[in-house]
Amino acid sequence: MQKTLTSFDIAAIIFELKERLTGARIQNIYQVKGKIVIMKLHQPNQPALNLLIEPGRRLHLTSYLLKKPQRPPAFCMALRKHLRNGTITEISQQEFERIVTVKIRTKEGEFKLILELFGDGNIILVDFQGIIEQALFFKRMRDRNILRGEPFKQAPSSGKNPQKLRPSDLLELKQFKDLEIVRALTKYLSISGMYAEEVLLCAQIDKTKRCESLENSDFERIFRALNDVLAHLETGKLEPCLIMDEKEGWVDLVPFPLRKYERNKCKWFESFNEALDEYCAETVVERQVEKATEEVQQKIERQQRILDEQQKSLAEAKQQAERMRKVGDTIYTHFNQLQTLLYRIVNEKKSGVLWQKIVSQIKEEKKSGKGPSVYFESLDTNKLILNLSIESLPVSLKLRNSVQKNAATYYEQAKKAERKVKGAEKAIEDTLGRIEELKQKKEATAEEASKPIKKKIKKAWFEKFWWFHTSEDFLVIGGKDAVTNEILIKKYMEPNDLVFHADIAGAPFVLLKIRKKTLSQQSIYEAAQLAASHSRAWKAKFSAIDVYWVNPEQVSKSPPSGEYLKKGAFMIRGKKNYVRRTPLRLAIGIDFKTTPPTTVGGPTSAVKSKTDTFVEIVPGDLSSSKLANKIRQMLAQKVSKSLQEAVSKIPIQEMQTFIPFGKGRIINH
Repeated sequence: MQKTLTSFDIAAIIFELKERLTGARIQNIYQVKGKIVIMKLHQPNQPALNLLIEPGRRLHLTSYLLKKPQRPPAFCMALRKHLRNGTITEISQQEFERIVTVKIRTKEGEFKLILELFGDGNIILVDFQGIIEQALFFKRMRDRNILRGEPFKQAPSSGKNPQKLRPSDLLELKQFKDLEIVRALTKYLSISGMYAEEVLLCAQIDKTKRCESLENSDFERIFRALNDVLAHLETGKLEPCLIMDEKEGWVDLVPFPLRKYERNKCKWFESFNEALDEYCAETVVERQVEKATEEVQQKIERQQRILDEQQKSLAEAKQQAERMRKVGDTIYTHFNQLQTLLYRIVNEKKSGVLWQKIVSQIKEEKKSGKGPSVYFESLDTNKLILNLSIESLPVSLKLRNSVQKNAATYYEQAKKAERKVKGAEKAIEDTLGRIEELKQKKEATAEEASKPIKKKIKKAWFEKFWWFHTSEDFLVIGGKDAVTNEILIKKYMEPNDLVFHADIAGAPFVLLKIRKKTLSQQSIYEAAQLAASHSRAWKAKFSAIDVYWVNPEQVSKSPPSGEYLKKGAFMIRGKKNYVRRTPLRLAIGIDFKTTPPTTVGGPTSAVKSKTDTFVEIVPGDLSSSKLANKIRQMLAQKVSKSLQEAVSKIPIQEMQTFIPFGKGRIINH
C-alpha cells in the first residue's frame, strides 16, 4: 500500500501548498524517525501548520503527532540555525520533476531548501550564493556531487517538462521506433507509467502501439489528452480520491479522478494534502508493525532452528537407546554361542595361531553353517574387536572383555542414550515454551505498534488564554501576560462583553463573552473568580480579593496627557462595578462526555456543572508538576475501575495549564 509520489502528485501538492505556506514563518524544525523532517509553520491569525518532508517518499501537511527525539540530530540543528524564524517566500516544483524548491528569507539572506523526492531522496540547504550549506546525505555521484561548500547542481532531468511541450515536440517519439508508446512516453516526459496510460486512454490510442507506426493525428490526440490531464493541475480543479477495491482495500491515491479507476470505489477528500496525510499515516502504521515484529520474528525463527536440531537429536538418542538395548538383549539371547566363539578365538591366539588362520577357519565353518561361526562378519585385529551379524543386527564384541561385560557396555550405552532422551525432551519443552512466549510477544508488539498515530488535537482559538465556560455556558477568557492582554482587548473585546480586572497590580483583563443570552449574577461571580485567581493575589497567597467589572466602552488605550501606558495596560473610565471579597479558588476535573475524556478547569461551580469528578485548589507552595500528578491520582480514585486507565493517560500538562502561577494546594479530598 506504500505510495511513491508521481510528478502529478507533487504538482497537486505544490498547488495547494503555495496558498497556505507563502508568507509563513518557520517556528521550529524537527527530525523524527531517521530522515523525516517536520517544519512547524505559523501564519498570522491561523493555527500552526506542520509540513512533513520524507525524502524519496512524501511531502505534505500533517495533522498527526510524531514523537520527537530529545536530542535533535546534527542536520536538524543546522536547519534550525539557518532557517528558524525565516519566512517562506516561494515553493515550486522543478520542471515537473520530483524535486521541490522552497525559498526562505532569513536575516542571513535567502536560502533554498531542495527536497528530492525520487530514489532514496535528499534534503539540501543551499545558501544565497548557490553553495551547499548542509544536506541530509552528502555523496559523490557520476553527474554531480552533494558536498558542503560546493556549488549546488540540480539532478539531471528525467524527461521533457510536459507543461512546456509544443505539439511538434511529440514528433520526437518516432525515434523510439519499435518501443511501445506507453513506455516511450515515460522515457520522453517526466511522468509515471500510470499517467502515460491515462493520457493514452483519453487519446483513445492503444498503449502497446509501436512509436514508428504513429501517425500525425495520433500525436495531435496525445497532445490534447496530455493537456486535458494537466489542466486539472493548472486550474486547480483537484478532486482528491482514495481508490479502493471491491473489499474496500486501499489501492491508490490520486489528486483527480482517472479513467483507469473509473470502476473502482472512491473516498473523496477536501484536499490532496489531507488525503496523502491519511494514506501515509496508515502506511506508517503498517511499517511500524512490520519493523516492531521483525526482531521478535527473527528470535522465533532462531528458536525454531534450535527446536529442529533438538528434535533431530531426540530422535537419534531414542534410536541409539533402542539399538543399544536390543544389542545387549541379543547378546544374552545368544550368550552360550557367543561365549563359545569368543573363547575359541582368544584361546587359539594364546596358543600361537595366526589371526589370518583363525579367521580363515571361522569363514570355512560359516560356509558350512556350523556353530556360532555363522554370525561372523569380520575381525579387527588392531582394536581386537569381533564384528558379528545376529538376526541382521550388527554386534561388536571386544575380545579383551567377557561376553557379560560386552553386554553390560551396551546396556550402559542404552542408559546413557535414555538419559540424553530425557534431557532432549526437557530442552524441547523449554524451547517450545520460549517460542510460545515469543509468539505472544509478537502479537502484543503488533497490537501495540498497530495503534493509530495520534492526530494533533486542534485547539480552539480561546485556548491561548485562560478560559472556562460558566455554569450558564458563557465563555470567559483572560490574558496570560502583557501580550495576550493586549490581544484580548484589542482583538477579541466586543460591545456586549463585560470586562473584569482584580483590584491589584499584575492582574489579567478578563472578558465575559455574552451571546444574546440572559445573564445572571452567577456567571458574573464566576468570571470574577477567574480574574481574582489568576492575579498576583494568588502568588501572594491571598484568600480573597475585590474584583471589578466594566463595559467595553469604558476601556481605553489612550492615557491622560503626559502619561504612558505600557503593553497590556489600559485605562478604565467611569463607574466600576465591584464583586467584593472574591475567593481565590479553582477546580480541576475530568469531563467524560468527550472522547477521549478531557480536563476542565475554572471556578468550582462552573466545573461542577460539567462533571462530578473534580478537586479544588487554592494558593499554595506545591509545584504545578507535583500538584498535577497528585490531582490526577485523586481524580483516578474518584472514578470506577473501568475509567481509571483513561484518567491515568491524561497528560499532566493538561492539568498544569489550569494552575495559576505554577503553584497551589488541594483543599478537598
